Amino acid sequence: MILEMKVPSPGESITEVEIAEWLVEDGDYVEKDQAIAEVDSDKATLELPAEQAGIITLKAEVGDAVEVGAVVCLIDTSAAKPASSTEKKEDVKATPKAQETKEEAPLAKKSYATGTASPAAKKILDEKGVAASTVTGTGRDGRITKDDAVKAKPSMGTPSTGGNRGESRSKLSMLRRKVAERLVAVKNETAMLTTFNEVDMSPIFELRNKYKVAFKEKHGVGLGFMSFFTLAVVRALEMYPSVNSMIDGKEMLSFDFCDISIAVSGPKGLMVPVIRNAENLSFRGVEAEVKRLAIRAREGDITVDEMTGGTFTITNGGVFGSMLSTPIINPPQSAILGMHNIVERPIVKNGEIVIAPIMYVALSYDHRIIDGKESVGFLVAVKEALENPEEILMNNNVAKALEM
Repeated sequence: MILEMKVPSPGESITEVEIAEWLVEDGDYVEKDQAIAEVDSDKATLELPAEQAGIITLKAEVGDAVEVGAVVCLIDTSAAKPASSTEKKEDVKATPKAQETKEEAPLAKKSYATGTASPAAKKILDEKGVAASTVTGTGRDGRITKDDAVKAKPSMGTPSTGGNRGESRSKLSMLRRKVAERLVAVKNETAMLTTFNEVDMSPIFELRNKYKVAFKEKHGVGLGFMSFFTLAVVRALEMYPSVNSMIDGKEMLSFDFCDISIAVSGPKGLMVPVIRNAENLSFRGVEAEVKRLAIRAREGDITVDEMTGGTFTITNGGVFGSMLSTPIINPPQSAILGMHNIVERPIVKNGEIVIAPIMYVALSYDHRIIDGKESVGFLVAVKEALENPEEILMNNNVAKALEM
C-alpha cells in the first residue's frame, strides 16, 4: 500500500511551510513516528514524523514552499524492512562478481572537495592571479575544470592580499524571512519611540542572595531576575492599560489579562514563547514557566500555539552583554521592555556618591496608541517596583511571596 504523507497544519492562519531539511534519503526505510523532515513555518520549525513504516519516496526538495495539505512524500507500507548492513556485506563476499564490483566501487565513488581545481585549471588560475576559492566549478562535486579556469576573470583594481577571499551564500529560512518582513513592517507602520530609565538592582540582589538557595531547594527552579521583571510589568500594565492594548483596524483592543512574551534564543534564531495569565502567577510560577518555555525553545520542541497571542514582550539583551538598546516592538503588540546588563556604577544616594549595580531599561512603544505620559509613567512604575520589591511586589511578606 502506498501512503501519501501530507503537510499537517502547524497552527491557525498558517497556509504553507518550507522544507528546511530532509532527515532521510529517497529510498530509505523509515519506522513509524521517525522524524523524516524539518519544516519551517513563519513562526516555528517543526519535525514531520513518518505516519507508517516503509520505503520512502520524497516528493519535495529542500527549500520548496509547500501548501498545508500537499503531498510531500510517499511511503510504501508493504515493503519489507531491508537486511542489516552486516548481512549485505556477507552476501557480497559470497559472490566473486560482487567482490570484483566492490573493489572497483571506490574508484567510481571518488569525489573532490568543492572548489578543487584540476592540475591544468590550477596552472591557468595561477597565471591569471585568480584564487580558486573565487571560481565556481562546473565539474563533478564542484571541481574546477580547465574550461572554468579559462573563463575566470581576474579581479580588476583589487590588489591581491594572498588571503582567503571566499564567499558563501545560503537561503534564509521561512522563519527568518518572516521575522525580517515583520520587523520592517513595524518600522514602517508604527510610530515607534523609546524611553529609557535606570534601575538600582541592589534590593533584588540582596533578596536573591538571601533566599535563592532555599528557593531552589524547595521549588526546583532558580530565583532569577525574570520573575521580578515580569511581576513588575504586570503591575505597571494594570496601572497603564493602554500599554496592554493594540490597534485593530480603526479600533483599540485592550486586554484584562497579561500574556507576557519572553524573547529567548533558539537553534533557529530568536523565539518569543508566551507566559499565559502572568497576573495570576507567583514568583515560583513565573520562574517555573520561564524555565519550561526556554528549554522547549532551545530543544526545538516549542509549538506555534506557545508563541502566539502575547500582549506585551520582555527581552533581555543583558545576557549577551548589551548595555543599552532600543528594542523593536513585537507586532501586533504595542510595547516591549528591554533589559540590559547590570554594571556597578556611581550613583547618588542620600546626598552621597555610592557604587551600586545599575541596569538600564528601555521601553519601545507605538506612539499611535500610547502617549508619552503613559509610556514614561509605565517605565517609572516598573522602576519603582524593582527598587522596592519587598514592599510593592511582596506586600512586605517575603516568605509568603516566595512560598517559603
